This record gives sequence, structure tokens and C-alpha cells, in this order.
Amino acid sequence: MARPLVTVQSPSGKKGTASFPEVFLSPIRTDFINMVHTKMNKNHRQPYAVSALAGEDTSAVSWGTGRAVSRIPRVSGGGSHRSGQGAFGNMCRKGRMFAPTKVWRRWHVAVSVDQKRFATCAALAASAVAPLVMARGHRISHLPEVPLVVADADLASLVRTKDAIALLEALGLTDELTKVKDSRHIRSGHGKARNRKYVQSKGPLFIHNTSSDNALCKALRNIPGIELANVNRLNLLQLAPGGHSGRLIVWSEGAFNQLNAIFGTRKEVSQIKKGFQPPRSVLTNCDISRIINSPEIQSQLRLKKSAPKRAPHVNPLNNLKVMANLNPNAVTVKRNHAREANRKAKRSAEEKKRDEKLRLSRKKAEHKKNPRKAFKQLLHTPSIAPVRSDLEIGILVGQK
Repeated sequence: MARPLVTVQSPSGKKGTASFPEVFLSPIRTDFINMVHTKMNKNHRQPYAVSALAGEDTSAVSWGTGRAVSRIPRVSGGGSHRSGQGAFGNMCRKGRMFAPTKVWRRWHVAVSVDQKRFATCAALAASAVAPLVMARGHRISHLPEVPLVVADADLASLVRTKDAIALLEALGLTDELTKVKDSRHIRSGHGKARNRKYVQSKGPLFIHNTSSDNALCKALRNIPGIELANVNRLNLLQLAPGGHSGRLIVWSEGAFNQLNAIFGTRKEVSQIKKGFQPPRSVLTNCDISRIINSPEIQSQLRLKKSAPKRAPHVNPLNNLKVMANLNPNAVTVKRNHAREANRKAKRSAEEKKRDEKLRLSRKKAEHKKNPRKAFKQLLHTPSIAPVRSDLEIGILVGQK
């Protein structure tokens, strides 16, 4: 546990300590707090709707087609500007609104008990983090500690409001109370005429474990910005006003010591909420890189596997070495072709002339065996002259 003890503040000088409840170690889920707050905030709305006859209390009927005007209902009668005007439609003057509001709208939203409990634990955990409390706008620079716990002995003697103010100022809440008092102003807009004329900032939330008619509650309830809550009936709408976590909370010593019994611990379930234990974070240390690179983790990991090296694909027709693996005779064949090409390249002019003469003699002998084929080859020779007509070619072929 990060902080096993919390100092119990006492202006009289008799300070003690209290064990740190484990509900303050819950994960701070601001997104979850906002979602649950939005749903719960809808459950105290009062249904409203426009009058069922609003915009349709006029005697009007459509003129139909054939008059070169639109078919919107028109006010009957004559002799006034009103007669003939469009009525009922939302685009018409003095017409009804589009989709008039009805009282049977789905005003309330069901929120499961588990969701409300999870959000409550997250809001309590956020209230124990000083930077989140400061980010919400509370003045806590003069507070001795967050969370702020006040001894029951000092609270038991509170009867009047001026004594309660003196106690809060002695605890270091003077700047907070002044900020709330100075923030009160008249609301802008029509809300000032609807029973909510003034607005002011939220001040500290005082959580106790006494009855609502106790002298302590009567002494604190008239201080601007101070809200009271019983530890057995914590409400997310008070713990995170507007869905923003990190509210400044002043705890009574008895209420603070009662949190473990209400929400439970990691080893024991709650005594009030059946089978409930405060949620815990998935990770206790957020430094993931340090955890992974630690020798304890690295010693248990498998060795890095090396990917098998695959030979690249090579075309055997272009690579003699690969072709030799497929056909060992390919080297001999290519060597013979190279020798033959080398031999032909080294021939003398007389040998070339002799080979050409031998080729022509073989071709002439072949023409004698098949003169018709020879004549066709002669016709396809580009250098033949003169060019003969198709009739002459036919006669010559017939004579052959």
C-alpha cells in the first residue's frame, strides 16, 4: 500500500493517525465516472411538454389543388389579414413546432448497481490525489494533507455556524471558502426566471457518519459552498459534480474509518454491500518497459527464434550452376556449343566459301528432287526479278 497511515487533523493540537482505506487505491477511470454521472443525472428530471393544442387551435382547412397555391391548411373566414394564412405546419407563422415534445419521453436511464459502485470507488480514489483536486479548481495549497480527515473530538463541539467556519479556516480552507463566496453571480439566460437565479462554484464536500439532524450538520449546512453527505449514502453526483473527478472532501474521523467496512478490502468483502470488494488496477506498476526488461522476466523468456533462410528463386535457364543441379549434362552440352561456336568463328575465308558452295549444291540437289517446292521458295525470295503476274505464275506452276 502506498500510504498506510493518514494524519487526523485537529486544530486543538491532538493529532492522531488513521489507516488508509483500500477504496482509495481503486483505478481512476475518468471516462467511466463521466459516463455513469451522465446517466444518473437524468434520473431526477421532471417531464415537460408543450400543450397538445399549441399551434393547432385554429379553424383551418386546406384549399386542395387547382388554385395554384400550396396544400397547407389555411385559416378560414374573410375580412382580415389572418384569413387565408397558412396554419398548423411548423413552417407557418403561429403554427405548431416540429415533432412536439411529449411527456412520455424516456426521461430516466437505468444504471446498474455495479456501475454506480465502480464509479463511486473511482471518484473517491481521485479525491485523494492532490493534482486532480487542484486541477478541478479547489484551493488546497494551505491544506496539511489530502485526504483531509478531522478528529471527531473537534466536530462534536460544533453547534453554531461561526464555530464551524473557524474550524474550517483553522484547517486551511480559507482560500476555498473565499473562492466560493466570490464566485456567486446571477445566471445568464432565462434560467434566472426559472427558480435558479444564482450560480456559484462547488466547495468542499463534508462527509460524516451522523444523522442529518445532528448539531454538526446544522452548523455546516448554511456555509456557502459546503455540501454534506453521509458516508453510508455516498452519491456520485456529489463526489464528481459535472462528471469531473477530484472533488475536495473533508472527512470526519468516524466516516473515514468506516470506509473499509462499507467498501471492503482486497482480503475481506464489504460488510454492507454483499460480496463487494473495491476494484483493483490491472497493473500496480505502469512502467511496462522496466518490467519487461527486468532480469526476472528476461530469464524466463524463450530464446529469440531466427527465421529460416530461404534461397532466392533463380531461373535455371539463366544460371548454369542452378541448371547443373537439375541436369548435370547441361554443362557438357553448353561446353560443346561453346566449342562449336568458337570453331566456327575461327574459320578462314576459304572454309566459309567452301561451306557456302556445299550448301548451294545441297539446295540444288533438293530442288531437283522437288521442283514444285523449289519454285515456291523462289517466288517468296524478295530479290526475284522480274515480278510476274498471277496468271504467269499459274502457267509456270502448271508446266512444272
